[in-house]
Amino acid sequence: MNIKNQIGLDNEKAKQLAGKLNELLANYSIFYQNTRGYHWNIKGEKFFELHVKFEELYNDLILKIDEVAERILTLGYTPKHNYADYRSISKIKESVEVKDGIKAIENILESFKTIIIFQRELLTLSSDADDEGTNALMSDYIREQEKLVWMYSAFLNK
Repeated sequence: MNIKNQIGLDNEKAKQLAGKLNELLANYSIFYQNTRGYHWNIKGEKFFELHVKFEELYNDLILKIDEVAERILTLGYTPKHNYADYRSISKIKESVEVKDGIKAIENILESFKTIIIFQRELLTLSSDADDEGTNALMSDYIREQEKLVWMYSAFLNK
């Protein structure tokens, strides 16, 4: 018997999606905090340029954190909310190199790669579950982040 949740999705598929979205939430949360660290601690000749770019990025990340948490709630589950959980399930690790702008950009690019790959997996799951809400969210994020990868890579002349 196919049991549906309040928004018409299969309960088992919604549960699986919520679990994966909690993993994404953890990755976004660590990425956010790393970016705050870069913003606060950046030094060097590109300080003024990077300080502003890091602030733009962490402001965008905090919005995505909220949207992902709200999507988990919409699916009928509880978003994780503490850093002990985030650190244990995030593929993105806490950054200890926060003063060097080039290393910060390299870490940001690696974080985007991790998140984009993960979001593509979520696209497959959400498509299989006929979950257009999650699907649209992931598609929008990937499109935006691919452009940011291009821009940050251009900064590094890559």
